[in-house]
Amino acid sequence: MHKLLTFNNQKLLRQALTHRSYVNEHPEEGEHNERLEFLGDAILNFLSGEYLYKRNPEKGEDELTRRRSALVDQKQLAKFALEVDLEFKMRLGQGAIRDGGYQNPNLLSSTFEAVLGAYYLDNNSEIEVVRPIVEDLFKSVSENIVVSRSNVDSKNRFQEWVQCNVTPNPPKYFTEQIGGPSHAPEFIAKVLVDENIYGEGKGRNKKEAEKAAAEDALTELKKKGLL
Repeated sequence: MHKLLTFNNQKLLRQALTHRSYVNEHPEEGEHNERLEFLGDAILNFLSGEYLYKRNPEKGEDELTRRRSALVDQKQLAKFALEVDLEFKMRLGQGAIRDGGYQNPNLLSSTFEAVLGAYYLDNNSEIEVVRPIVEDLFKSVSENIVVSRSNVDSKNRFQEWVQCNVTPNPPKYFTEQIGGPSHAPEFIAKVLVDENIYGEGKGRNKKEAEKAAAEDALTELKKKGLL
């Protein structure tokens, strides 16, 4: 068993593996893993930023931001989930399972974040316990893959354009769920610059929706000859 799944508090691990769709079918189970997912996401952003900062002393803020986005995007986190054998340990509702939930990158990545957040809490909120595990996973990712992905990150490309051409302030994203079942929700995002809407997009999670909104904004800029 991977070290990330070795818990003192088994109840905490069970919660981290429990998706909302499972709780909807088993309300007696209690809390699902979304709060832990939030915590894990914050931890990943910090550790990936620190990791890249130390390994790339010659890179500036914009490049480091792009690389961080590539290192912890949904596709990569789903691969990490498979590396630590989370696939069939996820506790999903029957609807999510029928829809291929065990192979769903969204569910895999969000469960990985939740388990990471839970592992941090299970170790008395000691980041030093979490860091080596996460860095080992980061090291397994090819530098070429990170660079390649970072070059096509739409949110960062749009932010660069905004800060070079409009305002030093980054774009703001407003995202909300607009429908879909618990195991396959749909979100819509709007990206604003100085209170003006530049793009809209939909996705199966907030990250996908915001990326789609940035891509929409970039498309509109190209149509207007501004990019």
